[in-house]
Amino acid sequence: MFFSVLNETMKELYSLNKYLYKYRFRMLLGVIFIILSNWFGVFPAQVIRLAFDLVKEQLSLYQYLNGFDRQELFYKAFINIVLLFGFIVFIVAVIKGIFMFFMRQTIIVVSRLVEYDLKNEIYSHYQVLNLSFYRRNNTGDLMNRVSEDVGRVRMYIGPAIMYTLNLVVLFILVISTMLSVNPKLTLYAVLPMPFLFLSIYYVQNIINQKSEKIQAQLSTLSSTIQESFSGIRVIKAYVRENEMREKFNAESEDYLSKTMGLVNVQAVFFPTVLTLVGISTLLTIYIGGQEVINGTITAGNIAEFIIYVNMLTWPVTSVGWVTSLVQRASASQKRINEFVQLVPEIKVENDQTKIDIRGDIEFKNVTFHYPDTGIKALKNVSFKISAGQTMAIIGRTGSGKSTIANLLFRMYDIDEGELLVDGINIKKHQLTHLREQMSMVPQEVFLFSDTIRNNIAFGTSNVSTAQVERVAKDAAVYDNIIQFEKGFETMVGERGITLSGGQKQRISIARAILKEPKVLIFDDALSAVDTKTEEAILSKLKLIMNKRSSILISHRISTVKHADLILYMDNGEIIEQGTHDELLSIGNAYAELYQKQLLEEESGLVDNYEEKMNE
Repeated sequence: MFFSVLNETMKELYSLNKYLYKYRFRMLLGVIFIILSNWFGVFPAQVIRLAFDLVKEQLSLYQYLNGFDRQELFYKAFINIVLLFGFIVFIVAVIKGIFMFFMRQTIIVVSRLVEYDLKNEIYSHYQVLNLSFYRRNNTGDLMNRVSEDVGRVRMYIGPAIMYTLNLVVLFILVISTMLSVNPKLTLYAVLPMPFLFLSIYYVQNIINQKSEKIQAQLSTLSSTIQESFSGIRVIKAYVRENEMREKFNAESEDYLSKTMGLVNVQAVFFPTVLTLVGISTLLTIYIGGQEVINGTITAGNIAEFIIYVNMLTWPVTSVGWVTSLVQRASASQKRINEFVQLVPEIKVENDQTKIDIRGDIEFKNVTFHYPDTGIKALKNVSFKISAGQTMAIIGRTGSGKSTIANLLFRMYDIDEGELLVDGINIKKHQLTHLREQMSMVPQEVFLFSDTIRNNIAFGTSNVSTAQVERVAKDAAVYDNIIQFEKGFETMVGERGITLSGGQKQRISIARAILKEPKVLIFDDALSAVDTKTEEAILSKLKLIMNKRSSILISHRISTVKHADLILYMDNGEIIEQGTHDELLSIGNAYAELYQKQLLEEESGLVDNYEEKMNE
C-alpha cells in the first residue's frame, strides 16, 4: 500500500528527470558535499569522546599529584591539551560549514535553475496554445501554474531532495558508528526514533491540511477585499456598506478560526518532539551508565551517543515536512503537466512556407463549430474579396461576424469547406508569417501597462517617433495624446484604465495600421467613437489601405456603407450581400436596419436640439 502511494506520488515528478539530468554534474557535486559535511559533522563527537575520557583520566592524575611541584606543570599541559581538542572541534565545525555552504550552492541553485527553465517552458508552451485554450481556462489559474505550482516543484528539487539525501547519509554514518561502539546502547538510543517519526508524520499531515484550508480562506478573504475596492462605486450607490462589512467580518472570523486551529496543533507538536528526544537522551544515559559499570564502554561514549542522538533529531523531525513537500510538488507538477502536455489544436503542416500575400481572400462553403461550446457559428459561408477591396460585415450579436476574423487569423481551423488566401489554402501558409502581414483591431481593446508610444509601436520593431505620431494622426488620437502632460510617454494604466473607451480604440487602430498590413480587420472597433471621428478615421484609412484588403465588422450602417462588398449575416449565414445601394434596393433586412438607425440618428439630433433650446 505504502509503495503504491509512493509510486503514484512520484509518477508525476518523473517528468522533472530531464532537468535533473541536465544539471547532473551539479547534483553529483551536491551529493559529495553532503557526504563530506556530514562526515565532518560526525567527527567532532569522537573528538569530544576522547576529550571527555582524557579529562576524566587526567583529573584523577591531577588529584594524585596534589602537593607535588609537578602538579602545576601538569595543569598547564592539561589545559593546552583541552584547548587543542577545542581548536580541533572548532576547525572541523568551520570545515563542515564550508561544505554545507557548497552543498546549498549546488543543490539549491539547481532548484532555482530548474524553476527558471520550467517557467520558461510553461510560458513558451502557453504561446503556442490556441485561443480556445484561453477561453477554457481563467487567467488566475494560468498564472498560478507558472508561479505557485512551479514554486512548489522547486521546493521538491531543492530542500526536499537535499534534506532527504542529508538524512540518508547522516543515518548511515551515525548508526554505523554507534553500532561499532555498542549495539545494545545503539538500540536503546534510537528506540524512540520510530515513534518520533510516526508522530511527526501524523501531526505534519494535520498541519498541511489546516494550512491548505487557511490558504484557501485567505484567497477568499483577498477576493472579497478586491471586489469591495473594485466595486466601491456600486456598493455606495446601492448603500450596501454594512452588508459588505458584515460579509468581510464573517470571512475574517472564519480565517481566525482556521488559524487558531493550526496554532493549537503546532502548540502540541514541539513539546512532543522535545519529550521524545528527552526520553532518548535518558535511555542513553541510563543504559550507557550500566555499560560503563560493566566496562564495555567509557563515560566518553555516553557523551558521544548523546551528541549522535541530537544530531538525528532534526533530520527525523524534517521527514514529515519533506514528505509534505513531495506530495505538494507532485500535485503541482500534475497541474503543470496537464497544460504542458496539451497539443495545440492548430495543426502546423511540415510543408508550410513563408508566402508574401497580396490580400485576396476567399471562403468556400465554410462551416465552423466552436470546440468549447459546440455552437455552430458559421454555416456554409462563401464570399470572395480581391486585394485592395474593402469588405464589411454587419448583423446582430452572435451572427458569426467576429468568427470570420478569428478564422482569418487562424485562431481556429474550419470544420468544413476551404479558406483561401491568395488562392492558397490558409493551412499552407507559415502561420507566424501570415499573421505578421495582417492586423486586427479587436472588439475588446487591450492596452499594456506601458507608455502610449510603446503601446502604439507594440507590433513593430525599430519604429521612429515620427512614424508613431503619423499613425496617431491617422487614427484621430494625436490631439488627445499631446494634451497629456507627458504626451506619448504617458503611462497607460492596467488594461488602459486611465483612458476613455474611444481613446483606447483609436490607440489600438494606430497600433494596427503602423504595421502596414496587407489585410486589416476592424472588429467593431469604432463603436466607442462619435460619427464625426468615425468618418475622419475611415477617410484616412481609405488612403492608407489603398491596394490592401480591409474588413470592417460593425453594427452601424455608417461604418460599412462605403465598402465594396457588404455581407449581412444572421445566425451564422450570409442572408444578403452586395454594395450599400444594391442592398437598399433589395429592401430586406439591411434596408430595414438602415431605416431604423436613420430614425434613431434623427431622433437623437432632435433630442440634442431640444436640450440646447431648453438651456
